[in-house]
Amino acid sequence: MSIHPSAVVAAGAVVPASCAVGPFCTIGPEVVLGEDCTLISHVVLDGRTRIGARNVFHPFCAVGVAPQDLKYGGEPTALEIGDGNTIRENVTVSRGTVGGGGVTRIGSDCLLMAGAHIGHDSQVGSHCILANCATLAGHVVIEDFATVGAFCPVHQFCTVGKYAFIGGGTIVTQDVLPFSKTSSRRENKAFGANSMGLERRGFSPERIRLIQKAFRLLFVSKLNTTQALEKMRELEGEDVAQLVGFIERSERGVIK
Repeated sequence: MSIHPSAVVAAGAVVPASCAVGPFCTIGPEVVLGEDCTLISHVVLDGRTRIGARNVFHPFCAVGVAPQDLKYGGEPTALEIGDGNTIRENVTVSRGTVGGGGVTRIGSDCLLMAGAHIGHDSQVGSHCILANCATLAGHVVIEDFATVGAFCPVHQFCTVGKYAFIGGGTIVTQDVLPFSKTSSRRENKAFGANSMGLERRGFSPERIRLIQKAFRLLFVSKLNTTQALEKMRELEGEDVAQLVGFIERSERGVIK
């Protein structure tokens, strides 16, 4: 086992022999690490935190720390992290609160860039990117393959749909449509399908064409949302069905 002499590993922590713990790292007594994790230096892992395999933690990140919620009273809440994530410098991840379900979750193969924050009870899927200083308030849902741009704050209880791309500096106060490009100029707007991102993820031209057609009905036609949804239901494909279902489930409304 590679644990630097200056690291502090509490009794009760589970650290497999395949892990590497660098200088001045602190691991709390209820932390469970998976195989082949790397803590480069000055990493803080705390709370009831369960971490999968092959995660890399860069200097000065604080993961599993107490939630920034004045109602939190030290209850035994948790954080769960999957496999193969990269957590860069100064990232903060809060564990859950009793009122929010008690567990913050991060999936697998995510990149959390420097200064990103994941607030209590947030649920982040797999293959997601949070760019520098992206900030998730409590109870945020980020679905698989979504990208949140640099310096984007996301309001409590918002959902960012699958394969969505949010441009840097966008203040997100409503749900972000799956497959969409959303950005802020003077006001937040969705700019149709994230075509380049979908192509990079292996979507066929036909899948992208159907998604683009659905967005034209929603954004460009003179139909209201209810009428557009009726027309969208006539289109084929699981992707369009997911888009329709996302809009119908939205409680905060969607950015159009």
